[in-house]
Amino acid sequence: MSKRRTINDYGIDFMRHRRLAAMVSGVALAICLLAILIRGFDFGLDFTGGTVIEVGYQEPAELGEVRAALESGGFADATLQYFGSRHDVLIRLSPEAGETASAELSDRVFRALSEQAEGAVELRRVEFVGPQVGEELREQGGLAVFFALIGILVYVALRFEWRFALGAVIALMHDVLFTVGVFSLLQITFDLTVLAAVLAVIGYSLNDTIVIFDRVRENFRRLRKGTVLEVLNLSINQTLSRTIVTSGTTLLVLAALYVLGGETISGFSLALIIGVVVGTYSTIYVATAAAVWLGLSRTDLLPTPKAGPEVDAMP
Repeated sequence: MSKRRTINDYGIDFMRHRRLAAMVSGVALAICLLAILIRGFDFGLDFTGGTVIEVGYQEPAELGEVRAALESGGFADATLQYFGSRHDVLIRLSPEAGETASAELSDRVFRALSEQAEGAVELRRVEFVGPQVGEELREQGGLAVFFALIGILVYVALRFEWRFALGAVIALMHDVLFTVGVFSLLQITFDLTVLAAVLAVIGYSLNDTIVIFDRVRENFRRLRKGTVLEVLNLSINQTLSRTIVTSGTTLLVLAALYVLGGETISGFSLALIIGVVVGTYSTIYVATAAAVWLGLSRTDLLPTPKAGPEVDAMP
């Protein structure tokens, strides 16, 4: 007699590797936490306060020469980077003691650069953020992430089951911590655009998780045979093509933005790239696995029995 096929014969047994995935996630999150605690974040102007000055040169500028010109003008702590091309330079200055207006500061910077430059220097943009405003933005950003997670916990608990809700929030915390941990570890500038990307990652990861959870609930009600792990594996396999297509096309767009979008949105696109990759992984190996470890059973999602023939459908 031929061996009876189980649900797992119809796809990849994802849940078999859940313990290994948990160890990998634990190590990765431990590294991210240590990076955040030890290295902290390289907060951008939005969170620290200060002045951003964009200047344009007729000839390609060397950052070393620009830095020397600023040091001669009394701006030794300036941070420099090219902004789109070697003709455009972005200068970041921390708040100076007693400095109350950005106009005076930008005039001093412009004079220092003009005296040392061979060609004409064009002052294109000046932005000033006070330290108090930056601190408030930092606090409000943290609260935004916190309340987003609380709202998601309530929503998923009402729509599905509390074990799924906790699993979804654990996965989202995993995604957020990993994304910001990479920025801390590599000391990539963390500004408002990156925070917006982190919030977008939360929404993207939750959407993918809800799709799988919805299929899990549907399969629990359709199939009367099969263990919890078999039903979860079947549900993940049934939604796998959708996950791959969605994540793949999203990553193509984000990669184009990162390569061609310039310095302004590089942090935003990088955070989304990390978030999409990690979010796709966590939907399977964090959110779903967490629901299993929390004691998910068939009775949690089965409806009240009704009179009629039972369904023993196999894909």
